[in-house]
Amino acid sequence: MMKRRVSRQIKIGGVAIGGGAPIVVQSMTSTDTRDVRSTIKQIKELEEVDCELVRVAVPDAEAARAIADIKKGIGIPLIADIHFDYRLALMALEAGADGLRLNPGNIVEAEKVKAVVLAAKERGIPIRIGVNAGSLPNAGNPKLSVAERMVEAALEQMRLLESLDFDLIKVSLKAFDVPTMVEANESLAKKMPYPIHLGVTEAGTPKRGVIRSAVGIGTLLYLGIGDTIRVSLTAHPREEVIAGYEILKSLDLRQHGPVLVSCPSCGRAEVDIVKLAEEVEEQLIKINKPVKVAVMGCVVNGPGEAKDADVGIACGKGKGVIFRKGKKVGTVAEKDFVTALMREVEEIIN
Repeated sequence: MMKRRVSRQIKIGGVAIGGGAPIVVQSMTSTDTRDVRSTIKQIKELEEVDCELVRVAVPDAEAARAIADIKKGIGIPLIADIHFDYRLALMALEAGADGLRLNPGNIVEAEKVKAVVLAAKERGIPIRIGVNAGSLPNAGNPKLSVAERMVEAALEQMRLLESLDFDLIKVSLKAFDVPTMVEANESLAKKMPYPIHLGVTEAGTPKRGVIRSAVGIGTLLYLGIGDTIRVSLTAHPREEVIAGYEILKSLDLRQHGPVLVSCPSCGRAEVDIVKLAEEVEEQLIKINKPVKVAVMGCVVNGPGEAKDADVGIACGKGKGVIFRKGKKVGTVAEKDFVTALMREVEEIIN
């Protein structure tokens, strides 16, 4: 049985993080933050798939000021992503950001960090210390491994924040290399009490990035480490949220929306099970209540797996058997597979 590391709890907006709260799924917009309308539109799309926190890039003063208008049009807490110029963090706070992400590799002067921390402290706004393997501070010990240098950078920044009597802290140690990311986070978790955000940075396109992220994030979650997650993908950010929830569901850490069980297809299948599963998956995206749905393609394992689900279909040549809570409820023609299955899903969740 997994035992979660209990971290100190903070809140970003109204979202509780750490301290036994459910693991939070977040994402980051891919729009130009200065384009308020497009950014709000994309955040609304993220809200539709139950994204719980969103981060926006703040490359300049115009983007920082735009946060005030963006906040008026969204319903989830907004985190400002700050690099290089500490003044953008101050502007983002002034504009109403619910959280900040600072990279200690890009803002190294203690006095500049201090100015941001004092402004965040005054407003009760949390700060994420976001360490990336690709942008570590130059002052790190070159004899240490990358993972060790990541931990060192996080702890050094943490000590600075603590010296200013600031403890609204979340930490992330991200790398593209999964073993490095796992090693760094496992080490850091033993050395400090704050919540940890998990992610594999620059993970790639959905086909490969989901796998890399699932291995890295999933390994740490299984070890009990992690309070928020983001699956970084070269895709629309809603795909990140969907993947994040799938990782949590696969570890029984959160029940969120449907679980789709489908066979891999083989020579025994007498229907196009790949097409059928994809059509059902697309329909299930619209549902946010937990329900287990099975789409099976032959008579060998099909009936057993379909019976084990809340709703399932076992397909044969030209027709399929619909099961509901283990009981056969009807036989349908191939042209009605999706319609009949989704009708049963709707009935069972309502």
